[in-house]
Amino acid sequence: MTYRTRLTLLMLLDSIIVSTAIFVAYWVVRPYAVFVDVDAIVLSAVALLAFHHLFAIYYKLYNKVWAYASVGELVAIVKAVSLSVFSAGIIQFLFNNFTVSRRALVVTWMLHIILIGGSRFLWRIYRDRYIAQNDQQKRTLIVGAGAAGAMIARQLKNEKQNTDLYPVAFVDDDHTKHNMHLYELPVVGAVKDISHVVENMQIEHIVIAIPSLRNGKLQEVVSICTGTNAKVQMIPKIEDLITGKVSVSQLKNVEVEDLLGREPVELDIESISEKLTGKTILVTGAGGSIGSEICRQVAKFNPKKILLLGHGENSIYLIDMELRGRYTETFEIIPIIADVQDRERIFEIMDTYKPDVVYHAAAHKHVPLMEYNPKEAVKNNVIGTKNVAEAADTYKVGTFVLVSSDKAVNPTNVMGSTKRIAEMVIQKLAKQSETKFVAVRFGNVLGSRGSVIPLFKKQIQAGGPVTVTHPDITRYFMTIPEASRLVMQAGSLARGGEIFVLDMGEPIKIVDLAQNLIKLSGYSVEEIGIKYTGIRPGEKMYEELLGDNEVHPKPVFPKIFIGKALDGEFDQVEYLLENYTGFDEVYLKDYVIGLANNREIDRYSLVE
Repeated sequence: MTYRTRLTLLMLLDSIIVSTAIFVAYWVVRPYAVFVDVDAIVLSAVALLAFHHLFAIYYKLYNKVWAYASVGELVAIVKAVSLSVFSAGIIQFLFNNFTVSRRALVVTWMLHIILIGGSRFLWRIYRDRYIAQNDQQKRTLIVGAGAAGAMIARQLKNEKQNTDLYPVAFVDDDHTKHNMHLYELPVVGAVKDISHVVENMQIEHIVIAIPSLRNGKLQEVVSICTGTNAKVQMIPKIEDLITGKVSVSQLKNVEVEDLLGREPVELDIESISEKLTGKTILVTGAGGSIGSEICRQVAKFNPKKILLLGHGENSIYLIDMELRGRYTETFEIIPIIADVQDRERIFEIMDTYKPDVVYHAAAHKHVPLMEYNPKEAVKNNVIGTKNVAEAADTYKVGTFVLVSSDKAVNPTNVMGSTKRIAEMVIQKLAKQSETKFVAVRFGNVLGSRGSVIPLFKKQIQAGGPVTVTHPDITRYFMTIPEASRLVMQAGSLARGGEIFVLDMGEPIKIVDLAQNLIKLSGYSVEEIGIKYTGIRPGEKMYEELLGDNEVHPKPVFPKIFIGKALDGEFDQVEYLLENYTGFDEVYLKDYVIGLANNREIDRYSLVE
């Protein structure tokens, strides 16, 4: 609406209100009068109308944004009306034989304020309730009419000036709630009706408000929601709500991690606390995805010291600053820049700080890269582990936990093979040491460095396509916090020589992961596209967590199994470590893969 049109409409409205008000006032004052002085009434009306427009312009009543009217605007109306009525009274006195209809003017004044003010503030109310919500706020559907859904609705309705979401309805699978109202919002159907509701009610935003929704059911709900054009968010996980990490009102985007078909592992807090509280804890690879999360989890148990050991100074700086920001003066945090391949430096660190527990997360983990750099894989994953483990043995560390991989099972690549050989190193030490040496195997970690998720997100942001190696390739997946908790729990269960494995549920197709991520990013699979690139060097189609000869049928802890890998020929490991620098890369790859799979190996070397 243009300014000229708006000004014309407001002046016309005020003219009707002013003219009506003075005639109504005379009727209210003298409802049964036989004689009516029409000339006096017309004179008063004309004078009042003229003065009203004059003072309305002076006080800028035609220039204010009435959608945001408040006390200041009300004061301006009272001033303009009061001066208009007072001026009209003077005119009436001068031109009506020096008489004034005081009661009529008082009633006019009251009606004038009520009608002029009311018209302005009614516009604000109407705009807030109907227009502003449509223009500025997104019509929101809440999935779940339970306690969490009610809390979200109340929060959004009470804080509508601080959010762009406007709740309009609920859906819930509880049929007894259908056609009921909660916080003045109707429950319009079940989850299966979401697509229909979104279309009919012009929904722009969906909030999933069922914190206890299990992963399989959540995936079903999210699939229905992402089939619409509405943006989808959810309230935090139940475990984050229970621990007080976040509140119900803190909405989050649905992440792929939320859709994993597996319940998170529950921890034996008492046993972990016994191992960590008041103790000195060393974490190698502390700047990496897993290592840094282990540090965060360990910090919750109030250790005496945390030693943050890593090769990259920037990553160690970041986790150091993060922990200091959260746990100021709670315990001592010591950042250590060191390379696990530097044996002398590692022994020096163990001698200086004498840790009680070591979590060894430092490793090269990228499968294709290690295929091109097998010597670096041996140096970091095998020799680095041997250095840290033997230093832990020498200085009588209580527990040593090796972060291993599902790729160590029947390995077909260099990375998995070096991880298996690292397991062999600590299993050998476990037989002769007071230190409890254990390994922890788990699958791919969502969101970690080298994970497919960051790569997929970049490809989606670039407009696609998302690249997948093969339509049938599957992987086990877990979240970074789950992986870190497993490492900690394994340390508390350690007796020496075990390989712990998490029950990771069913393996997930990578292409399904890609499709879910595309939909959660607000696109269709057709818009982004999926391109198959072929299996990369060293990759398996399917991963395993334990070999057939390693399986123990019963878990030793809920969702945690224990496996005992077959002993390898350790003299072959020693031969590898003494001579690998003279092997060419082809032979080195064959040697480590054969050694990791307990195959008989011909000892010859092709010197570069």
